[in-house]
Amino acid sequence: MKYFVHATSIIDDDVQIGGGTKVWHFSHIQGGARIGEKCSLGQNVNVSNRVKIGNGVRVQNNVSIYEGVELDDYVFCGPSCVFTNDLTPRAKYPKGTAGYKKTVVKEGASIGANATVVCGHTIGKWAFIGAGAVVTCDVPDYALMLGVPAKQKGWVCECGEILEDSLVCWTCKRKYRKTENGLEEIKNAI
Repeated sequence: MKYFVHATSIIDDDVQIGGGTKVWHFSHIQGGARIGEKCSLGQNVNVSNRVKIGNGVRVQNNVSIYEGVELDDYVFCGPSCVFTNDLTPRAKYPKGTAGYKKTVVKEGASIGANATVVCGHTIGKWAFIGAGAVVTCDVPDYALMLGVPAKQKGWVCECGEILEDSLVCWTCKRKYRKTENGLEEIKNAI
């Protein structure tokens, strides 16, 4: 299966793009980037050197994914969300890759429009970062994070619905229990 790249986009050498992926207007995929199958990268997206993006990822317009960021399968990056990769950048004293801190966004997590993810943290699977939030810490699996700085305000289901105290989704009927890493789904509970 082939992929689509709009004529206005630039794809550097040594890039892998999976089948069914679409790269839209004015985007740039830099050398060493690895992008999975059936992804969508919107207008004006920059994927920096050696970034890893899983399958089924959706990156909306005006997002830069800097070196050191990894997006697992089915991650959603809302319009103009921001990733960083250096905690102490200085124009006069560039550190290059030695100063980059790794950021991992686990399977199914969503990052809202204009949210910022400060580098060096992990966003847990199926977590939900609200629009405009600023993530400055690790995020548990299925956590709902809102505000500046982002604080956990509840839990979300894999389907995206906010969970009540019972940890049962009223939409899809999935059931969860709390663990030290956040929530986990109780299998065969649907």
